[in-house]
Amino acid sequence: MNTLVSELVKRKGVERWSIAPDETVIQALREMASRDCGALVVAEENDRVVGIFSERDYARKIVLLGRHSDETLVGEIMTTPVICAEEHWTVEESLRTMMEHRIRHLPVVKDNILLGVLSLRDVAAAVVEPVAADSSI
Repeated sequence: MNTLVSELVKRKGVERWSIAPDETVIQALREMASRDCGALVVAEENDRVVGIFSERDYARKIVLLGRHSDETLVGEIMTTPVICAEEHWTVEESLRTMMEHRIRHLPVVKDNILLGVLSLRDVAAAVVEPVAADSSI
């Protein structure tokens, strides 16, 4: 499997779903709901990745601790350091990294600048697609 993650990002489109660290958690949740996604990259104005905010962060760092979504900033509870894929990684390297670190969203970067985000579903589809094309089923 020699497909590069940069190719998957191009196929997926130029959407780079991110949020600033100084936005509130409720704003992040609304953004995630409107995009039907489970995580947002936390990036500074220049698209420099500084963290990631996921449903897991919300459940563990807001709900379980009794914090308030409208009073807590994303930067206070984001996961950092964030595990990212470089644009030259293969799909296999990305999948291995996601499984090893038990993550479902993998930002793709070039010089720590966000190019896009791949979900576990995106990567799994890229793995299955060639197999399905080769099968006689």
